[in-house]
Amino acid sequence: MTLKERFFSRRTWLRTISLAGGGLAASRWLAGEHALAQDPRRAAALETFTGPGANPHWNSVGTFVTEPQKAPLILLTDRPVQLETPRHYFTSAFTPNDAFYVRWHLEGIPNRVDLDEWRLRVEGNVSKPLALSLADLMDKFKPVSVAAVNQCSGNSRSRLQPRVPGGQWGNGAMGNALWTGVALREILDMAGLKTGSLQIQMQGLETGQGPEGYGSNRFLKSLDLSNPVLDDCIVAYRMNGEPLPMLNGFPVRLVVPGYFATYWMKCLSWIRVLDTADENFWMKTAYRVPDTPRGDTTPEDTKAGKVKTVPIARMPVRSFIVSPDGATKIPAGMTVTLRGIAFSGQGRVTRVEISDDGGKAWNVAKLGEDHGPYSFRTWEASWKPASPGRYMVAVRATDEKNNVQPDEPVWNPGGYLWNRIERQEFVVGHAS
Repeated sequence: MTLKERFFSRRTWLRTISLAGGGLAASRWLAGEHALAQDPRRAAALETFTGPGANPHWNSVGTFVTEPQKAPLILLTDRPVQLETPRHYFTSAFTPNDAFYVRWHLEGIPNRVDLDEWRLRVEGNVSKPLALSLADLMDKFKPVSVAAVNQCSGNSRSRLQPRVPGGQWGNGAMGNALWTGVALREILDMAGLKTGSLQIQMQGLETGQGPEGYGSNRFLKSLDLSNPVLDDCIVAYRMNGEPLPMLNGFPVRLVVPGYFATYWMKCLSWIRVLDTADENFWMKTAYRVPDTPRGDTTPEDTKAGKVKTVPIARMPVRSFIVSPDGATKIPAGMTVTLRGIAFSGQGRVTRVEISDDGGKAWNVAKLGEDHGPYSFRTWEASWKPASPGRYMVAVRATDEKNNVQPDEPVWNPGGYLWNRIERQEFVVGHAS
């Protein structure tokens, strides 16, 4: 079903975001204070950790918790807050706001924003520094919308072998939304870039200690002004037609279509135009990948210091089987409909294929509606297992740049860029 963005009158809109901004005032992000919720889809208890082998489950194996403005999500860590979206929310192209995954980097995250005081400040190497209110962003600029996948750089990290440090995400550190806001280029044009400008640096409202000894108590990310992705970026104040949840960046966040979420600054409050390269911890040390095909290397080369790294950037092509989830048997001879999603940071998905014979033969799936080059694209395929037994069904996607999902694992010390072909086991039983 196509998502139709809901429009608000200005009065209704401001009343809604006022509630969103103040609704978390009493919320506290302390261990043990989460409201636990039982998910009926988890009939059997899972392990508390699946290592040292690769996580065999679609999601990670944490406890379900309920946070303000959120449905029950899977808890990875409490400080900083990391919550994973369960599998069943990926049956459609757009992820509900209350089910959208959460990933913060520092422990000090905002639980309310006073819109009377909050401003988006544009400063640095500019002719006209700006301090824009939310009303300014809504009234002084033409609204633009883009459907785009937001995916954590470490999504599926629990698949890597050997395991690496970091949140042991399953496949649920991703989501797709229709984002509405202001074109970033329009804001920069209003500020006026001075000669010698090289990068823009983004900062939100989270603060904290960060990794000890690195001066990383502010989360800062930068993009080159020459990077064409800036032409697609928007400062978003709506998410699927509604105000952003606090945990997903209220009142505005930067949307960087096709890029990993590390650049999608939540609670965006400062844009600084730099005339020198940004060498803060989050650019110089963190979120870097080997400068090799697929970002692949080995523990031995990493330990020996042989690996040149570059900042992580665009997302590789991926696809997933979402349903059925393999939890129940399928009668032999019965046709079932396999459903899932696919996406790529390189451009729109043009082909999805499935195989039940180890990749010897691939059958083309039917693609769902095209919501744009950076959106989830749903797919479905009929599958009829002829005889009882165990079947391993694989899915792979191809994008418009002819990038085909590979069937080889990837390894790097950050646990990034996993996009190996996904497989789902199905048990087929006798029908008589």
